[in-house]
Formats: sequence, C-alpha cells, structure tokens
Amino acid sequence: MNPYQMNAYAMALKAVGEIIQDYDSDKHFPAYGFGAKLPPDGKISHAFPLNMDSENPNCVAIEGVLEAYFQSLRTVQLYGPTNFAPVINQVARSAADVTDGSQYFVLLMITDGVISDMVQTKEAVVNAASLPMSIIIVGVGPAEFDAMEELDGDEVRVSSRGRYAERDIVQFVPFRDYIDRSGNQVLSMARLAKDVLAEIPDQLLSFMKSRGIEPRPALAATPSPALHMRI
Repeated sequence: MNPYQMNAYAMALKAVGEIIQDYDSDKHFPAYGFGAKLPPDGKISHAFPLNMDSENPNCVAIEGVLEAYFQSLRTVQLYGPTNFAPVINQVARSAADVTDGSQYFVLLMITDGVISDMVQTKEAVVNAASLPMSIIIVGVGPAEFDAMEELDGDEVRVSSRGRYAERDIVQFVPFRDYIDRSGNQVLSMARLAKDVLAEIPDQLLSFMKSRGIEPRPALAATPSPALHMRI
C-alpha cells in the first residue's frame, strides 16, 4: 500500500479491467480474494468476496473493484497457500447455469505466480473448458511462472486424469514484461490490455460454434418519421 503509487495488482486490474468492462452491460463485477485469513476469527479462505458481502459480491465498475480491493487489504491478513481451483470452480458454477449463448464469463485472476493446488487447478480448467468462460491470468512480481505457462495451453492442451481440455480457455501474461523503462505507463498498460484480451474473441467463438449457437439477427433499424417541409 503506497499512498503515492498503485501496486502491481491494482495497476494490472485497472489496465485490463477498464478495457474489459466495456463488454459488460451492467458494469457489476463479482470480485473475490484468495489466500487470506478473514476477520473476526481468522478463518482461511480461498474465495472470499472483496467487499465482504457474501450475499452480493458485486462491485460497481472497475473503480468499485479497486475500492473493495484496497479496503480488503486493510482488513484481512494475507495468508497461504495460494489455491486457484476454488475461484475457478466458483465462476464455473455460474457459467454452467447459462449455456444458451446469452452470456459469456471472463475470469480475470491477478496473482504472484505460485500455485499450491496445481492438480486441482488443472482439473478445474479442464471442466471449465466446456463452459462459456475464459480465464485471464496476470502474473505479478519476480516469480517463475512455469505453472502459468502450462495452464495457458498454447503449446500443449491442459489435461487432468487423462482428459484434455475441450478448448484452450486460459491466457497468461507476466506483468513485468509491460513495465515501460521510459516511464510511459499509459503505453505499457494499453499494450498489456491488448495482449491479455487477444485470445478472448476466438475463445468465445469456439464455444458458440461447438454448441451450434448462431448470432442473433441484428435488430432492424427503426425507420425515422419522414420530415416534410413546405418552402
């Protein structure tokens, strides 16, 4: 928490979130933390609402998510291990309820790169690959991101217990590659957002095509009433 500069988590959230929020109709985003002891009893959670409202984890726009994140940092105790599967499964449950093509879910995960439950995470990704969802992972900090590269699945499709993911739904980018040495943060954030979102259109299309879901016909333009002028 630096009063003069956003940390890498907040910078990544703002850069990617401000782009992706334009594709959401109501700008209400459920936001979760993973890996912390929660007040008042210090219970460890791997999928807790950042706004601490389990009934309604939605935050209004990315500014609301950032606000909930900073507030959460002041109230929880960061704690390991770092388990990915609970959050992925939580979003997958929502996606499983809407498979008619009317909604598509994008899970943005910002993490320092160490996955404690890799076996369960690969299982969660394989299961989620058949649902209308994509996962974006932004790795922050100096850690090795080998596990993230494996989840990305560009070279080898993610598998679990002999089952391969139906689609590649994970896009991973290391945040450190986008820190502009010249200090031009705006340019770097735009490049980060572009690369992070690069695979989403194809991932969305691959789901729709695999389910035979056709685009809805465009709404016919309402004819304007004719304006008659007598000169």
